[in-house]
Amino acid sequence: MAEHSTPHFHNTPGVAEIRVGAKEFMCIGALPPYDHPHVYIDMGAESQAVCPYCSTLYVYDASLHGGAEPKECVYHAEEAA
Repeated sequence: MAEHSTPHFHNTPGVAEIRVGAKEFMCIGALPPYDHPHVYIDMGAESQAVCPYCSTLYVYDASLHGGAEPKECVYHAEEAA
């Protein structure tokens, strides 16, 4: 399976907030099979957003360049295989 062109993040660790290096991304909730419907989130001019399904708070951090902190919250398609 190919990697996603839009970054995907999850909150399997259950942290209070995830810092992300993208303003447009997908939240999948937790790792499959415990994921929720994959939600496209666009922060626009804002620097934070809350997922409407799992209530994860995402905070934009340009220094992460598409990644996340904590790092384990970045979803990679091969994790589902």
